[in-house]
Amino acid sequence: MWARGFLIVQCLAVASGSSSPPLVKLPPTLDALLNMSTEELYRHIQESPLVAKVAQMEVLDVPADELLGESGVLPTVTAHGMGDSCFEPGFHSVTKLIAKHTGSYARCVSTGSNIITDTINGFLMNMDKSVDVFAKKIRSDKKLKGGFNAIGFSQGNSLIRGYIQKYNDPPVNAFISVHGTVMGVASLPSCFKQGKPVGMVCKALDEVMGDLAYNSIVQGILFQADYFRDAKATSGKSYKKHSQIAQWNNENTPDATYTANFGKTKVYAMVKAMQDTMVYPNEGEHWGSLPDGTYGSALPMKDTKFYKENLFGLKDADEAGKIFYETTPGNHLQFSNEQLLSWLDKYFMKKALGSVVV
Repeated sequence: MWARGFLIVQCLAVASGSSSPPLVKLPPTLDALLNMSTEELYRHIQESPLVAKVAQMEVLDVPADELLGESGVLPTVTAHGMGDSCFEPGFHSVTKLIAKHTGSYARCVSTGSNIITDTINGFLMNMDKSVDVFAKKIRSDKKLKGGFNAIGFSQGNSLIRGYIQKYNDPPVNAFISVHGTVMGVASLPSCFKQGKPVGMVCKALDEVMGDLAYNSIVQGILFQADYFRDAKATSGKSYKKHSQIAQWNNENTPDATYTANFGKTKVYAMVKAMQDTMVYPNEGEHWGSLPDGTYGSALPMKDTKFYKENLFGLKDADEAGKIFYETTPGNHLQFSNEQLLSWLDKYFMKKALGSVVV
């Protein structure tokens, strides 16, 4: 048993400056997840409808020295979705295909040391901490020191967005976001499909994805709570003070570093799944969001407060011609080899030659 629930809460209380950490009672299902064995927790994650894994890609074997040749294309960093892992055969095949197609170095940067910890960290390592681990690994890789392109899938795009805003050194040249959670989510509809068991992971998230989401304890534990934007709470003090995505969005106290770093990336290619049932609203995959205070129709990017007030540099990037849109017709992470390669050609390969063909 890990006994992580008590330890995490105590550590967070100490980090906040409390001399005598209070005993905080977590919701029962979340507490149960935090205190089960890694193997049992991994099993529950794999059984969850929230798992967002990419499909296996067909890649012919190519000698490593050919993959690291002087193609003129920057190396690529890949980031996986929740329930997936750099060590999963499917995601490994995606990274390998990118290396082969670009003729350059490609690496999936994990936040765990093996398939189990990398998967679990996608839920129980908070978003800011995950970005810090991600950045440390990137900065220790000599092959990435001159800058790189980045492509994320599902939740992996939150890692890349966070890296860009908090670090961006070495810089991300071009960023392809495939069905990304870059603007967060307002609910988790895939948890509650008719006729499907909810499962412990969804039940744990459901216990905190409301009034409990916006406090330092929950924000310090759950990755998904960190990018949860309850439209009815986004004008409130708790959301603005505690939400990690609120800080990235500069919705509370503006951080000029986040805006400056966002401006260093030259290309933002945003891919939206037209029938997405995982990311809600899916307009967020194109930098859109729900308006504060209502679960009405999602706003396109240019109608959001983030764009109009240029809160973190979104308007600057758009006016500089850096933002591009793509779509896929199906559901979450449904895309073909051909589509993936076309995005690489357009935004990684063409950009290496100084142009993007649209």
